[in-house]
Amino acid sequence: MHPQLAAIVADFEHARSRMRRIATATPEERWATRSDPRRWSVAECIAHLNLTSRPYIPLLRAAFNDHPASTTVVASHRYRRDGAGWLIGMLSGPLPRIGRFRLGRVKTKPEFVPSVTLERAHVVAEFEALQDEQIALTRDASSRPLEQIRITSPFDARVRYNAYSCLWLLPRHQHRHLEQAEAVWSRPS
Repeated sequence: MHPQLAAIVADFEHARSRMRRIATATPEERWATRSDPRRWSVAECIAHLNLTSRPYIPLLRAAFNDHPASTTVVASHRYRRDGAGWLIGMLSGPLPRIGRFRLGRVKTKPEFVPSVTLERAHVVAEFEALQDEQIALTRDASSRPLEQIRITSPFDARVRYNAYSCLWLLPRHQHRHLEQAEAVWSRPS
């Protein structure tokens, strides 16, 4: 597998381990409870990741079906994010801080705000299944012209970026909300 794709797989696996630690460490009575009414619960943070992972899987699968693996993409080739992918990746990853303040907060579109069951076993099992699919897609991306494959954002149809940018930003977004989930009960109300 291409080293850059292997790094993305490792990042997905790290996010999976992080989610498992959070799920194990969060007592049942705190799982779906908000510590602050203005912020999501641990369950909502992880359910949001499930909601955002779901639309990417068919997008990537269809794009890869339209662009078969090539023998011209070699392991020494360096994949690059395009401008839109770079910007979206920066905005969707862990938020930078200046002192106690976080920069770059974005309001979540209603269709990506968790409102379904937040039962722990369901949320965790769905995260695991979606993670398996995203990892398989990342492995399948090897030897594909990822910079030429265009993905339309499921969040805004006006935004398009290349498939490498898409794969790169997915685990970044996971780490953003896993960091948020870790902070739910560690910060003062």
